[in-house]
Amino acid sequence: MSAPIFSNHGCRLNAYETEAMKDLAQQAGLRDAVIINTCAVTAEAVRKARQDIRKLRKANPNARLIVTGCAAQTEPDTFARMAEVDAVIGNTEKMNGATWQGLAADFIGESEAVQVDDIMSVTETAGHLIDGFGTRSRAYVQVQNGCDHRCTFCIIPFGRGNSRSVPAGVVVDQIKRLVDKGFNEVVLTGVDLTSWGADLPSTPRLGDLVMRILRLVPDLPRLRISSIDSIEVDENLMQAIATEPRLMPHLHLSLQHGDDMILKRMKRRHLRDDAIRFAEEARKLRPDMTFGADIIAGFPTETDAMFENSLRLVEDCDLTWLHVFPYSARQGTPAARMPAVNGAVIKERAARLRAVGDAQVTRHLTAQQGQFHHILMESPTMGRTAQFTETRFKVPQTEGAIVSARIIGQQETHLLA
Repeated sequence: MSAPIFSNHGCRLNAYETEAMKDLAQQAGLRDAVIINTCAVTAEAVRKARQDIRKLRKANPNARLIVTGCAAQTEPDTFARMAEVDAVIGNTEKMNGATWQGLAADFIGESEAVQVDDIMSVTETAGHLIDGFGTRSRAYVQVQNGCDHRCTFCIIPFGRGNSRSVPAGVVVDQIKRLVDKGFNEVVLTGVDLTSWGADLPSTPRLGDLVMRILRLVPDLPRLRISSIDSIEVDENLMQAIATEPRLMPHLHLSLQHGDDMILKRMKRRHLRDDAIRFAEEARKLRPDMTFGADIIAGFPTETDAMFENSLRLVEDCDLTWLHVFPYSARQGTPAARMPAVNGAVIKERAARLRAVGDAQVTRHLTAQQGQFHHILMESPTMGRTAQFTETRFKVPQTEGAIVSARIIGQQETHLLA
């Protein structure tokens, strides 16, 4: 009997949870199974999940096929009706060892075909410890899950539930263990990371957690935080940006748009000037700071002038790494009932945004020529700078090590060192 096959879709948190599921499935002794961890962020993401299910069933006709993740949570019936699918499990159930034990024992009928409970009733998030996506360089620690906000385009709160935080002591203990195992960088992950702590006693903030980690784990060389909502950034996080060189100078911002009216229709909590002000302040505190950002093209009611405001935001915030999303209506969200933009227009606007993003990447790479960087090696010939810029070497280095190197060139989207 063969080990399970896992297929991951969507965000970094999903990838993190896929790694945790591999451990749970192994501990339960699950064999001859295919597990698809789905994404629900867009209708296209659900379509791709269904396509992957059919492809994996064709390639593995005798395996049990199990579907989980956000799309399985938000529309379990969609997947339960597919002839290729044997079981559907929700986002809470997928992180529970008992679920995997039941699936492993299903040959004697102990596991239900559909196990998807009410995600809104979940009040805790377990701090699952994994060993870094198959590399010895970087590890990920989930510190938060769910979201209390209700952006009009977003289905994710219904797949992830309300915001809940892993206590700081648990996080620190996990990071200490990872450092003891030799990891040189830890990334804090979550669905709405800047809401961390709101449900904990004394309501600490993300900046408190970052400062506590850096103080209590002095041997941790590099700490990185994933996507944040800039309007929720607290004073301690700004202090850490200004004073803690071990906190990496790269922030991915959940901006979504550059026009105030569209931001209001999205039910975002910031306006255009708030985003620009944050970027300016963060770069003033840390001149080597680089920004990534999520931006949606073609949100309902978006005019040419509104779209131009998003284009200008890239330069106004000096964004480098763009994640461009052509708007895709999600059934059950308020935005799906708003007047839609023509599909061809959405596609053209997304392409224009990506072109501007490509130019920003080239500009960033050019500015690094001749500079020295501390680079964390993800493989013998590829690593990333503190700003998360991919860097390649002709001469092999030690995987997992942090090396100091001079940038001698650039190629496409990466540096040469």
